[in-house]
Amino acid sequence: MSLRSCTGFHFVALLILLLPIPVAAQQVPAPLDVPDKFNVDLKTAARLRPELLAQSTAASHYAVGRRVFEKLTEQTQVPRGVKPVWELRIVNDGELNAFSSPDGTIYVESSLADLAGTSAGLWAAILSHEIEHVIRRDWARRYLYADSLRSSGGPVVLGDAGISPAAYTDATAASQDLAQFCRRLELDADLAGLMLMARAGYHPDFVPALHHLLRAQSAGKSASSIFAMHPCWEERDRELDRAYIVASIEFDRRWPERYGSPGGNPPTLVFADEPSVKRMHDREWEIRVPMRCQNLAGAVEVVLQTYSSEKVANDLVRQLTGCTSPKTMITFALNQDAPRALWAEVFVLDAQGAVLSRAAIPRLGK
Repeated sequence: MSLRSCTGFHFVALLILLLPIPVAAQQVPAPLDVPDKFNVDLKTAARLRPELLAQSTAASHYAVGRRVFEKLTEQTQVPRGVKPVWELRIVNDGELNAFSSPDGTIYVESSLADLAGTSAGLWAAILSHEIEHVIRRDWARRYLYADSLRSSGGPVVLGDAGISPAAYTDATAASQDLAQFCRRLELDADLAGLMLMARAGYHPDFVPALHHLLRAQSAGKSASSIFAMHPCWEERDRELDRAYIVASIEFDRRWPERYGSPGGNPPTLVFADEPSVKRMHDREWEIRVPMRCQNLAGAVEVVLQTYSSEKVANDLVRQLTGCTSPKTMITFALNQDAPRALWAEVFVLDAQGAVLSRAAIPRLGK
């Protein structure tokens, strides 16, 4: 399982190669429990561990990450039959991702570790999700679900050259069904991770803060796919909206003085909905950005960046807002020739210039 959105594809592929791929995507209930004697996931982890260790290093240079990892694992509620040996390792490949092994090893890729930096809250958002995958034995759950589908429709193994093309008739539907199940696992790990963070003293708002940072690293809005193994950041925020509130109440119960918690005060959050574009005149456009803020003290800066080509940026247009209304509407009047502004983006920055949110704007000039 990995902390990746929409079209992400990572180490998870190594285990998928070992899983049965069903012929027909039938509505088979997801296994609620992993049988006591089931150990395919643990055997797979043991077989792949030497390769993963060779590709990673101990997290010796990330003291904050190590401390957060220790606090989170101390608060874990491990069910009977689960005996992880917790270890945090860094994969030095410059990628923005994290993933877990069923044996209890959590791997954080170097760019994501650097993004978290000295923020205990961001580290908690990364690690709590992966820790919950291990506790819930989500590798095993996915294997069992795929196996139940295979049993219903007949065995088809990925990469088996001896299988007749006719056996792949419903492969598309099967892949869609398995992907939907995997997305549910990711959201469930998010939910459990929020409560783990609250118990350990890290405000749940660091989770959407991390999602927004990761989305801001991408070039515009990620394209969703029915075959995606991970939900998009927007879907995660939407699905977890109520869970943030419940986990925040639990955090406040345990940590009435927020600033004294291990993670400190919650971060500033900006939720920006999709901007709308309206053509007013031949050379005049109105761009409206609906947004709301949480934990904001002061103001944020909303920046409109237009582009005349994929590599040529025009001037920036800036606005400051206190974002005090439940739904704040920011309006930009863009006065320039349509061919000069083919597309645009909106960034929301905090007082230090860090990106809190980013949204692509529909193409102009049409």
